[in-house]
Amino acid sequence: MAQQQNSLPAKLINGGIAGIVGVTCVFPIDLAKTRLQNQRPGQQVYKSMMDCLVKTVRSEGFVGMYRGAAVNLTLVTPEKAIKLAANDFFRQHLSKNGKGLTMFKEMLAGCGAGMCQVVVTTPMEMLKIQLQDAGRLAAQQQKPVMMSTTKLVATNTVLSRSFNSCTVSSSPRAVSATQIAKELFHTHGIQGLYKGLGATLIRDVPFSIVYFPLFAKLNRLGKPSPDAASPFYWAFMSGCVAGSTAAVVVNPCDVVKTRLQSLNKGSAEEAYSGVADCISKIVRKEGASALLKGAGCRALVIAPLFGIAQVMYFAGVGEYILDNTPLNLLSA
Repeated sequence: MAQQQNSLPAKLINGGIAGIVGVTCVFPIDLAKTRLQNQRPGQQVYKSMMDCLVKTVRSEGFVGMYRGAAVNLTLVTPEKAIKLAANDFFRQHLSKNGKGLTMFKEMLAGCGAGMCQVVVTTPMEMLKIQLQDAGRLAAQQQKPVMMSTTKLVATNTVLSRSFNSCTVSSSPRAVSATQIAKELFHTHGIQGLYKGLGATLIRDVPFSIVYFPLFAKLNRLGKPSPDAASPFYWAFMSGCVAGSTAAVVVNPCDVVKTRLQSLNKGSAEEAYSGVADCISKIVRKEGASALLKGAGCRALVIAPLFGIAQVMYFAGVGEYILDNTPLNLLSA
């Protein structure tokens, strides 16, 4: 498999396909991660990832494991495309005369990629979390023996109240990502969709700083020669290892982001005024270990997601599509 100089349209196609395939495969684990991260002491509905998935299927059906997947699948294409293309763009511009990058420059390129992607990541995560966590809130209000009949719901008034309110509506109804987005935009303007932007930045920028240099180093180990590309299976394994490592490193930031972006609160769940307030309250009331909630799930989500992404990227799927369809006009 020869190394290819990808055009921008090819990068976007590779990133988009990789995102869609990856999200479809691992979304149920991501749902379990969100619900586990939002649990508070004394109000646990789920004991583990498997317990969460089993109870979700029992109470909400198989489709329940994919609540919020539509918004993720819609926005993951531009998100992954921006992330991969931006990293490649910064690497090319930081490289001099085709020479390899220093570790600092690789980290700088990753930082730039992380900062670019949050334009799409923040609203995507904001909407996804509301839909993913609705089942946990519904189950929390029911007795354990009632779990099997619980239906996925979300509150009607949650978006019309202040972000810091903890009141739970007694008359729940099902909502969609479109309804949430419309109400957020109507009541809070564009900033409503970007609640948790700071937390998203402190998660995604360090993630990219760790992931891209680590992947580059691991991937180089599989190259038969300096000018050849690594085999697809090596690119996949490198993406998995680098992705899971970066995911665990930044998991505390992901917990904070999830808590800040959750508009639906249980009756005894705290609201947070910002990143520092969120960290302080979590550590004080739940212990530092609470910042590692969902770390295993997150690693299981990110590993295949980025493994698949790198295989698509380096296999040249985008180039093949452009070369064999009228889309090749885009790369002219």
